[in-house]
Order: sequence, then C-alpha cells, then structure tokens
Amino acid sequence: MPLCLDLADWEATEAALGPAGPFELLVNNAAVALLQPFLEVTREALDRSLDVNLRAVLHVSQIVARQMIAQGVPGAIVNVSSQASQRALRDHAVYCCTKSALDMLSKVMAMELGPHKIRVNTVNPTVVMTDMGRINWSDPQKSAAMINRIPLGKFAEVDDVVNSILFLLSDKSAMTTGSSLMVDGGFLVS
Repeated sequence: MPLCLDLADWEATEAALGPAGPFELLVNNAAVALLQPFLEVTREALDRSLDVNLRAVLHVSQIVARQMIAQGVPGAIVNVSSQASQRALRDHAVYCCTKSALDMLSKVMAMELGPHKIRVNTVNPTVVMTDMGRINWSDPQKSAAMINRIPLGKFAEVDDVVNSILFLLSDKSAMTTGSSLMVDGGFLVS
C-alpha cells in the first residue's frame, strides 16, 4: 500500500507507518540534492537536506525496527546513500555531509540492531539516471568531468541500484551488516 507523506513531519509519519506493518524489509530511498557552493549554502537548504536525507531515515527506521523487534522477526534495512559520502564534490557540501552522516548512522544501526537479527547496510551509487540525476547532471561539461572519473565510463541506471538493494535485502547477504556497497563504476578507486 503506497503512503504519500512528508517524511519531515514526524507525527504524520508515525501515524501513517504505525498501523502499516508488519515489516520485515525497509529501503530508505528518499533524498534531496540541493546543490550550492559552500559559501552560499542557505539555512533552508541545510534544514531540508537534513530533514529528508538523515532525520527521515532515522525516524522511519526507528518505527520499522521497533515493529520488527516487537514481532521477534529478523529483518533487513537498506539505506540509499551515495559515493558523495566518501568523496568531496564541488557544490555538494550539504549533500556530501548528509550522506556521510547517513553512512555512520547505518553503521550504528547495524551495531545496535544486530542482536535483534536486523541487518543494516547502505548502497552508495554514483550519479543515477533518475529525474534528480538528470536535473543535476544534464550539463554536458559537468557530466563529462564526472564520467571521466568513472572507470566504467558511465553513470548508473536505476536497475544497477535496485539489483544491489535486492541483494542486500535477500538471504544471500545474510552475514552482511554495517557495510556500504559501492555502485559507482569504480569512481572511488580512480
């Protein structure tokens, strides 16, 4: 059942997700990328990015993990992060910071939820050709500079990320928790 709500509204999120369970799997994929040079970052961009990229993940994960624990069922949570959590990118100060924070939150979640048999991992893609990816990387000069740093020579497609998420949700990754799966075409090794 699809739920449409503003994840920054904690009360509405709690009211919508509380009765929606039971849950065994969770993918946190909501994100915003409000690109501004460091010296021009606005409070509004910072607050919105923190609300969506970090606070919403923490809150939704709390709701779902509490239900998993109460039901005594094992589970898996995958948080969609970014290669930008590991590498500084021009005009991405806020985005890089929120994704780095998400990686660390995921590690803490893995440590604390592991005893309850709940695994937590991140998928860290390069630019993905979603609507947001196309908006932020449509300038050929900007995209060429990034693609030239990716050994596989291209941005990720949605299926590249989805398949990685499905692996981390599946029993095929039963001993994987607290990890970040880079789906970056080799960007971080270049």
